[in-house]
Amino acid sequence: MALGARRADVVLLLGSSLRWPIAFGIPAGLVAAVGLGLLFERAELLLGIAPVDPLSYAVAGLLVAMTALLATWIPARRAARLDPWRALRVE
Repeated sequence: MALGARRADVVLLLGSSLRWPIAFGIPAGLVAAVGLGLLFERAELLLGIAPVDPLSYAVAGLLVAMTALLATWIPARRAARLDPWRALRVE
């Protein structure tokens, strides 16, 4: 912001750093969950539970994505509100 960035630019810059971990982490986690569910079913560790439940996986993926976005958005808003001169004096 001291060099001319707007507050929205700061929030977008900090928020975009989480884009790739979410884009790769959630699908990788879903693949691992399905694989482990099928493995546990073969080992007869799941009694009366379906190994693949699309609704549960969708809700879990959505909750992880929302938590990650919120965990990035709060500090980004705080950084955007910071007075640039005050931040430079502290550094």
